Amino acid sequence: MGEVLSQSEIDNLLAALSSGELDVDQMQEPGEKQVKDYDFKRPAKFSKEHLRTLEIIYEHYGRLISTNLPVYLRKNIQVTVASSETVTFSEFTNALSNPVILGIVDFKPLNGNVIMELSPNLGFAMIDRMLGGQGSPLEKSRDFSEIEMTILQRLLVICMQLMREPWRNVIDINPMMERIETNAQFAQVIAPSDMIAIVSMSVKIGDVEGLMNICLPYFTLEDVMDKLNTKYWFSTMQKDDTVDYEEHIESLIKRIDVPVKAVLGRSQVAVNDFLNLQVGDIIRLDTRVDSEMNVYVGNIKKFTALPGTSKENNAVRVTSIIREGE
Repeated sequence: MGEVLSQSEIDNLLAALSSGELDVDQMQEPGEKQVKDYDFKRPAKFSKEHLRTLEIIYEHYGRLISTNLPVYLRKNIQVTVASSETVTFSEFTNALSNPVILGIVDFKPLNGNVIMELSPNLGFAMIDRMLGGQGSPLEKSRDFSEIEMTILQRLLVICMQLMREPWRNVIDINPMMERIETNAQFAQVIAPSDMIAIVSMSVKIGDVEGLMNICLPYFTLEDVMDKLNTKYWFSTMQKDDTVDYEEHIESLIKRIDVPVKAVLGRSQVAVNDFLNLQVGDIIRLDTRVDSEMNVYVGNIKKFTALPGTSKENNAVRVTSIIREGE
């Protein structure tokens, strides 16, 4: 049994506490450890590092949507990552509205499914835009028709395929759209108590704004959890950038057509003389017949050349290259 305090000692202790001379923390026994409650119903399977890496992946994904989806909707689209959190699957489904747009994606070669949830107002705006409208949402929500569901499925498949590139630094995925549900009760592909990571993305199509939520179960990502850290992600990304990305950009640049023109010479002609020009008239240039002419690539002077012919076609033979700064 611990030491019993007298009434005078208790009064002195209370007086010291009330005056601030004694701190409660100082009264704790040395070596005493703080105990933190652990909720076994909500195990912490996703760390802050995992969530941060998922945000980086879907920031890249958002840029791809902003670039590719306007080709189909013909409207400016802005996509940003709003937040990321971990919840149980039952908490996610209980917060869904009705109707809702849920794309069930088979995340091959990983096990299980990933869910793409799109706000109904964004879905109706996309449908309106695809059918020639201004991209306005409905004032009152309703169920989707079969034709509207077909249009939504095509758009969600396009968005799903764009996930391949952001995930390439972690694993090469081959996602497949299994089905689309508009009722959360028919999308119970995960146990209600399983933990999931939700990456919320703010999507703005013209003046219409809503959320796209990506539901990533721990069961699906379990095999690649060790790779979901920023150190591994950035090291892989830098390696790819120095090899594949540079070669890809170089191959694209090589296929670009640029105009090339050879200038024989220049002359100034009065407007009256220009109006009276006839076939056979001679215009005096500022260059000699045997002098070199300038060759322009776009509007930049890059070569000097001599005129001639090649197989009955007019041609020039390059005599020198003009370097930058010359």
